[in-house]
Amino acid sequence: MLKRRDLIAVATLVALGHPAFAQDAIDLAKAKAEAKVVWYTSTPLPQAQKIVNLFEKEHGIKVELFRSGGSAILRRFQQEGDAGRIAADVLTTSDPAAAAMLGRKGAFVAFKPKNFDKIPNEAKDKDGFFVAQRLNLMTNYIRSDKVPAADEPKTWADLADPKYKGKMVIGDPSFTSLLVSVVGMMSKERGWGFYEKLRANDTMVVQGNQQAADMLKRGERLIAVGALDSYAAEDRAAGHPMKTLYPSDGVFVIPSPTSVVKGGPSPNAAKLLAGFIISDEVQKMFPADGGFAARTDIAAPAGSPPLSSLKILPVDYDYTEKEAPRIKKRFNDIFQ
Repeated sequence: MLKRRDLIAVATLVALGHPAFAQDAIDLAKAKAEAKVVWYTSTPLPQAQKIVNLFEKEHGIKVELFRSGGSAILRRFQQEGDAGRIAADVLTTSDPAAAAMLGRKGAFVAFKPKNFDKIPNEAKDKDGFFVAQRLNLMTNYIRSDKVPAADEPKTWADLADPKYKGKMVIGDPSFTSLLVSVVGMMSKERGWGFYEKLRANDTMVVQGNQQAADMLKRGERLIAVGALDSYAAEDRAAGHPMKTLYPSDGVFVIPSPTSVVKGGPSPNAAKLLAGFIISDEVQKMFPADGGFAARTDIAAPAGSPPLSSLKILPVDYDYTEKEAPRIKKRFNDIFQ
């Protein structure tokens, strides 16, 4: 299971060669006979839909997609499980702590598809209960046409400067599981005073990363705090003046785990989709869209630095798993 560790090894573990690996078998005939697979995911909707379209075209199996924020996805999945109803076949979130916990509780099928060996150990369960779909770079980004270079925040602490009052936006960890890791670690290492200062600076809270990016595109806010960089990269590609910042005191890199759900209605199609998610076709899609693939043999997106060049902040997933309800409550108490 994923234990306390950071992802510095992810950045430095590049194609050094892999030992022989025996992938788990998939019964393609049974998968096609099932005809449909249900995927619960927090993958950004445009990317999720691309994956669905590619999979359906290649295999002729319909994907029923339910997409929402990571925390919302997990709530629905766990509520259905508590009620004895398993509706999902494949689960993709951005909460490694929750994936590890659910794996321990027997919610997932151990499965090691093709390319499992190309995912760094820090981004998968050694027994195959989850494997990263992508790596999420969590940092700050700005409207570069409205924030002069001399005024850019160089560190996380700089965000407390009164000159940024009314200019910042942040996602809500109650909706977006990526923020559980970021808020959990920032508050653990710096104290909740960091977020109290952001509140004093009139930082706006929105549901998730898409909404934060939209606020910058409209010019209603100028700085996205602790936000998913792939949205900034996507907006840059579309011509928006977004600039990603890499604080000198570090960034977060958080994997998005995918798991095959135990007892799901389409167990064979589930394995086929889970394996497809780490195929060449899908993994190369992430850097093409400005994000980081999970596989070590896929290069960083154009215009982004390799992870090995950045200071990567550690995430204690044991801590965030245990403290997630308190993290969400304290954050919302501060910003209500």
